[in-house]
Amino acid sequence: MDSQYHTPTKVILTPAHLEYFQESETYKSVIGYIEILNEAVAGASLTAECTQSEGITAALKILDEVENLVKETPPIDNKSSRFGNPAFKDFYDKVSGASTALHATLPNLPHSAIPEVSVYFNESWGNRTRVDYGSGMELNFLCWMLCLEKIGVFNESDHKALVLRLFWRYISVMRVVQSTYWLEPAGSHGVWGLDDYHFLPFLFGSSQLRGHKYLRPKSIHDKEIVEEFSKQYMYLACIQFINSIKTASLRWHSPMLDDISAVKTWDKTNSGMLKMYRAEVLGKLPVMQHFLFGSSTLLPLTLPASLANSTTTSSVSPDDPHYGHAHTHTHGQHPGLAGAGPLSGPGGMMDLDASGGVGQAQSGWGDCCGIPVPSAFGAAAAAAADTSAAGLRSLDGPGSGPTVMGGAVRPVPFD
Repeated sequence: MDSQYHTPTKVILTPAHLEYFQESETYKSVIGYIEILNEAVAGASLTAECTQSEGITAALKILDEVENLVKETPPIDNKSSRFGNPAFKDFYDKVSGASTALHATLPNLPHSAIPEVSVYFNESWGNRTRVDYGSGMELNFLCWMLCLEKIGVFNESDHKALVLRLFWRYISVMRVVQSTYWLEPAGSHGVWGLDDYHFLPFLFGSSQLRGHKYLRPKSIHDKEIVEEFSKQYMYLACIQFINSIKTASLRWHSPMLDDISAVKTWDKTNSGMLKMYRAEVLGKLPVMQHFLFGSSTLLPLTLPASLANSTTTSSVSPDDPHYGHAHTHTHGQHPGLAGAGPLSGPGGMMDLDASGGVGQAQSGWGDCCGIPVPSAFGAAAAAAADTSAAGLRSLDGPGSGPTVMGGAVRPVPFD
């Protein structure tokens, strides 16, 4: 590999490392890129016109190939389990095996950069060992886009299309992966109960709705509105997805979304989402200890000697895929949506305790990720096996199936 590039590695192992990262240029680069993309789609629907460069077109074809690999790798008969399907590991290996050739189709991408950039792409589909998926993997895809723009595959005029076309296509393919292999949520209940898997579609989706003449955050409770506008706005599409696999109310299985719906405007929702992402994704050791840092050209992080020699008190090796996933019950203060709803405490902040495991003080994450959490798809399939169970209903539309009973969904600890 060209000395200019190298394979990304984990660097953040301790709270001190995380604090150093939060003051680094790479942190500013990542959060700055999110803010740029967020502004690029303000007020724009998914069907809005946007310029699409050759790089975007080529990247979309890559995602089509990934979806084809899912079709070529069916899940194995694993009906006795509601957890991740082992066939996901074969799918992951196929993506990794095809990655170099797929990246070679991208314009302006030096061959020497492929081993570095492709790691972010490969890791954006889920964790091979744990067969799970969470906001850290989603972050890898964002970093993949960022790296490609730094290199010159994408350009500034692509920002709108990067979100409305490429990122949303990634979410679409990711839903296929999740539903095919029943990926477990990386964490007890996704991030802050937004969704078992994702965060960024809600962030970008709330930006899309800023200034909308009729739709308000509370509109998520109107099923007809959600159905009608889900093809135009990410936020409502994500709500429709949740409704399609889970019964009962949002208050039960997605309490944070329910609280956010009490916010008056999409502008406040969007600004809160940005603060929330800084604190609950980029600011949490259980997520960021898996972040991969590469060459000085792309996403570097070189620790000073005083920190490089520091160690973690965890008994699990930092190289272990389960590192940081043996968490105790732990909550935190929600920084971004003060006064959003009934969970708010004095001062408009959500009052939550600050205990936790390794790297989890005030983390906002729930039960231990080390205890496998059933996929919502797996739970739905298990429920389908008992047709006499109360609360079952069928999804509408092609490829539909039964949804999860309300009692099968565990509320997040701070509900």
